[in-house]
Amino acid sequence: MGSKDQDLPASSGAGAGGGGGFFQSITKGMRSLGLAVTNSVNGMVGYEGLEVINPDGGTEDAEAEAMKGRWKQEDRDGYWKMMNKYIGSDVTSLVTLPVIIFEPMTMLQKIAEIMEYCELLDKADECEDPYMRMVYASTWAVSVYFALQRTWKPFNPILGETYEMVNHRGVTFIAEQVSHHPPMGVAHGENEHFTYDITSKLKTKFLGNSVEVYPIGRTRVTLKKSGVVLELIPPLTKVNNLIFGRTWVDSPGELVMNNLTTGDKAVLYFQPCGWFGAGRYEVDGYVYSAAEEPKMMVTGKWNKSLSYQPCDQEGDPLPGTELTEVWKVAPTPANDKHQYTYFAHKLNSFDTAPKKLLPSDSRLRPDRYALEKGDMSKSGAEKSRLEEQQRAEKRTRETKGEQFTPKWFSKTDDISPTPWGDLEVYEYNGKYTEHRAAIDSSSVAEETDQSSIEFNPWQYGDSSQ
Repeated sequence: MGSKDQDLPASSGAGAGGGGGFFQSITKGMRSLGLAVTNSVNGMVGYEGLEVINPDGGTEDAEAEAMKGRWKQEDRDGYWKMMNKYIGSDVTSLVTLPVIIFEPMTMLQKIAEIMEYCELLDKADECEDPYMRMVYASTWAVSVYFALQRTWKPFNPILGETYEMVNHRGVTFIAEQVSHHPPMGVAHGENEHFTYDITSKLKTKFLGNSVEVYPIGRTRVTLKKSGVVLELIPPLTKVNNLIFGRTWVDSPGELVMNNLTTGDKAVLYFQPCGWFGAGRYEVDGYVYSAAEEPKMMVTGKWNKSLSYQPCDQEGDPLPGTELTEVWKVAPTPANDKHQYTYFAHKLNSFDTAPKKLLPSDSRLRPDRYALEKGDMSKSGAEKSRLEEQQRAEKRTRETKGEQFTPKWFSKTDDISPTPWGDLEVYEYNGKYTEHRAAIDSSSVAEETDQSSIEFNPWQYGDSSQ
């Protein structure tokens, strides 16, 4: 929340805030511990400028930590030599990466993971207290970070690829890849309590052995009962030890949830990982009124649980109130290869697929499916084939003088500013609702095996091959 040493209980603007009273002493203590141990391996010939960051803050030297991780030594050396020329660059879609670092999920499915704890939005919609409403909504925004800590890379969606989800707390969800360069995904989710809309365009900065991920996007939630519109501004994410050392994820900085209807907001500060892991996972912050007075404090760990408590104008707990848990992480599978939650597995399954699944759906990608089954060789070959067909589609499109047009979303004239750059905004056009209604009301029999549907996001079909 801006400078965490300031004794200011009020927040000012999306990128700044205050934290006095209860949290100030905690925050100062965290800062005094410093950041995670950063080891330079400049002494290793051929690895000048490479940094390895140990999240546990141990005393082992850089070379010992650098030899850990999922890469074999020969692969590690080869990719370092290939990648170090891209230091300082946006590598979102610049480099072809091996499937060894991938998880069997696409970025569109990753967007859908924010729906796991959407019951918090249901509660926000039902809540009459405007500040508790913000507690529920901001906690929902934090809840997805448990899933985002996975260190595997999702597949970049093919232009025109989609992802559909049903059978989860009454939500109907549709996502579509609307641009390949730059990669942009758009999604709409809805149930009886809320609508969720996001335009997402990731931007990265490769730093050698780490990459910063800037979430350029616009996320809005409309609560149906009150008509309140909420907007989310997340912090950046940093993936450490990409090639050398044990890969781990941190998202230091502010998450801001603005109530565009009333002016209330929540500002939650994600503590950076400190020495020996101090502060890692911790989240502290406040819900503020439109007059910028703290009303609720929120504290906890994004990998375990969050709690809230009413506070005074100094940010201290009100006498006679207690810290109350508002959310906790659901049980997860033990020893899961990709650290998936049960919900992540549901996103890959056909249990959450609607009747007459679109053939452009992410579940049907042959490279994703092969990786899910453990066949990395087939996954890599299928990934290369899909990427080449996408390039062929682009050539055909250019020859015909045509533009790609999304099916389920429309580009608007809105340009949304973000802390990391401007964003062209897409909006849901309502056609998917009509499409679903027509299928649900028809007497067409459902496929007995949806997994047998051939993946087809293509604009021109086989003519581009």
